[in-house]
Amino acid sequence: MSSENAVLTDRTLVISGGSRGIGLAIALAAARRGANLVLLAKTSQPHPRLPGTVHTAVAEVEAAGGKAVAVVGDVREEADVQRAVDTAVERFGGIDICVNNASAIGVEPTESLSAKKYDLMQQINLRGTFLLTKACLPHLRASTNPHVLTVSPPVNMNPRWLGAHPAYTLSKYGMTLLSLGWAAEFADAGIAVNCLWPQTYIATSAVANMADGESLLSRARSPEIMADAAIEIVSRPARATSGNCYIDAEVLTASGVEDLSGYGGGATPTLDLFLD
Repeated sequence: MSSENAVLTDRTLVISGGSRGIGLAIALAAARRGANLVLLAKTSQPHPRLPGTVHTAVAEVEAAGGKAVAVVGDVREEADVQRAVDTAVERFGGIDICVNNASAIGVEPTESLSAKKYDLMQQINLRGTFLLTKACLPHLRASTNPHVLTVSPPVNMNPRWLGAHPAYTLSKYGMTLLSLGWAAEFADAGIAVNCLWPQTYIATSAVANMADGESLLSRARSPEIMADAAIEIVSRPARATSGNCYIDAEVLTASGVEDLSGYGGGATPTLDLFLD
């Protein structure tokens, strides 16, 4: 492993929703740089419409050179979240990076959005982000370079995004507001808290399962662009980078990546939600 690729050697990441998509991509990118991974996810058995389980994700991480452990659990449940954190400490001795990736989406109009789906979004997106970060905090305080990274968008008050899907918008902006609040709350402790959001649609099963999924996938970038941007952020000194809402492509171009075509999406990839 080169010194460049060893940047996360022996650092421990806890990731929610790590069995597929962006969460798995971040785990794999970290593994290739020597990290330890604890993946918290609900999927222990194959899902009929979604690829992979938390166990297949661990196998992929280990094949990529990292050490990993699966924790089957629900990010909404305090006991499950604590079990993931305890597992990280018992297996790897601490926690350096907390990645709030688990998220639920529902973009139906308000009149047709069920209360059940409304609650699901607020609980996974907001409660889950709160619970995981809170549980990691005592161990982040002991890390030499502690980071919290939340997959959520910049807060854009354009009525277009407020009106498009108010309940989902609330849940995602809530994740961002929590994270920006934590950046201020834990500044003196030197814990970096940042958000990361894709510039374009990302080719995940969530996109594939949309009504026009095939068309969207052809104009979506691969999850690896989010993973590479995430690694760039959490590799920086914590005290020098906190309280930001980063966009994946902008992180990479600022770090010297001139050509993003390798991530796919064609000549005109579709801009993601919340970006004008």
